[in-house]
Amino acid sequence: MPDTFDTPSLTSPAMAAVAIVPNDATPLSDVTRAIFIGGAGNLSVVMLSGDTVTLTGVQPGMIYPLRVTTVRATGTTATGIVGLR
Repeated sequence: MPDTFDTPSLTSPAMAAVAIVPNDATPLSDVTRAIFIGGAGNLSVVMLSGDTVTLTGVQPGMIYPLRVTTVRATGTTATGIVGLR
C-alpha cells in the first residue's frame, strides 16, 4: 500500500516496532528512535553516543525518546520493552 506520508525524520511517527529482550552482550539490530515501557522499573541502556545509563523508575505506558543501541539485562527491571523505529 502506498504511503503518502512517507517523510521519515526523528519527529515523525514510528514506522516499525520490535519487542526487546534485555541483553548485556548483544546490541539491537537497529538503533531505536524511542522505547515503549509496558511495566514499571529501571531501564539500563547504551545510548547511540556510547554512554551507558540506568533510568530509574520508568513508568508503564510511556514512550521515552531514546536513541539506544543496547538494552542491558544488568540493571533493567522494567518489562514489556518495545523498540520503536
